[in-house]
Amino acid sequence: MDIINDPQGCDPARGQHVVSIGVYDGVHIGHRQVISQTQQLARDLGTKMAVVTFDPHPALVIRPENAPLILTDIEQKLELLAAAGVDTTYVVPFDSSQASETAPDFVSRVLVGCLDAQAIVVGHDFHFGKGRAGNVEVLTELGRQHGFSVNGIELLERPDGLAEPVSSTAVRRALAGGEVMTAQTLLGRHHEVRGIVVQGDQRGRLIGFPTANVDVPAEIALPADAVYAAWYITPDGERHAAAVNVGKRPTFYQDADRSLLEAHLLDFDGDLYGQPAQVQFVELIRSEQRFDGIDALKAQLVDDIAVARTHLT
Repeated sequence: MDIINDPQGCDPARGQHVVSIGVYDGVHIGHRQVISQTQQLARDLGTKMAVVTFDPHPALVIRPENAPLILTDIEQKLELLAAAGVDTTYVVPFDSSQASETAPDFVSRVLVGCLDAQAIVVGHDFHFGKGRAGNVEVLTELGRQHGFSVNGIELLERPDGLAEPVSSTAVRRALAGGEVMTAQTLLGRHHEVRGIVVQGDQRGRLIGFPTANVDVPAEIALPADAVYAAWYITPDGERHAAAVNVGKRPTFYQDADRSLLEAHLLDFDGDLYGQPAQVQFVELIRSEQRFDGIDALKAQLVDDIAVARTHLT
C-alpha cells in the first residue's frame, strides 16, 4: 500500500483514484463495507482506490476534554487498511491548522490536487472541514466544479439485530461493558491492543503466576476491568494463549489511578521484558474483584486459567 503522510509527497504520477474519507478508527466491518464499495467503483472506472484518514483522531485536537478513546493507533490502522486491499492511504496530519481548513480548500488540496479523485464514497452522515461545514451535499456541489462524482451510502446495520449502524462508538460501548465478543462481531476481528512489556511489582511471579505487564498507551480503549481469555502475540509472530487481567488490582491496592494490563501466558516460560506485545481479547471470564488474602486469589487464578484454556483450545 502506498502511504502519503506529507503533502509534499503528492506525486501526479500516482494517477487517478476513487476515494473514501474518514477517521476509520478500528477499521470495523462498516468501514470495510465502504472500502469494498469504493474498490468496486475503482475497478469499474479503471482507477486505484484510496483512503484519506487523519492522525491523530480529530477529536483529540478539537475537543480533547471529551475525546473518545481510540480503537487503533495509526500503525495498526494502516496495517488493517493494507490488509483490506487499499491501494493508497493519505494520512492527513491533524492539528489546529488542519481543523481550520475549509471544506473547499480541503477538496482542492487533497482530493483533487493530490489524488486526482474521479469519485468519492462516504457515509451519508459524513462531515468534514472547518466547523464540520462540509457534508455530502457540499461535497457533491464541489464535485460538479472539479469533475468527480459523490456516493453517499447508507451505514451498515449491526449484524446482531440492534437498531443502530455499526460504528466505532458502538465498539467502544461494548468494550466499556466488557463485551469483547460483541466488539469482535462489530470489528470483524478480536479487539487488539499493543504496548511494551515493562517491569511490574512482580507480585504475580511471587505467587506462582508470572505476568507480562503491557504498557498500553492511555489513549487506547481497553475493555472494562475484568479477567479475559486472550491471545498474546510475541514479536516473532508466535501466538500464545493467555489469561489477562485488566484492572486496578484491588486485592493489593485501594486507590490505583489507572487500569493496568497483566497477561499470564499459558505454558510459557520466557523473558518478555522490553518487548512489544499484541493482546487480542477473546472472551470475558469474570469481573475484577477483591480477594481476602493471597490463597483465595491463587485459587481463583487457577480457575481463571482453566476457563481461559477452554476458550482458546
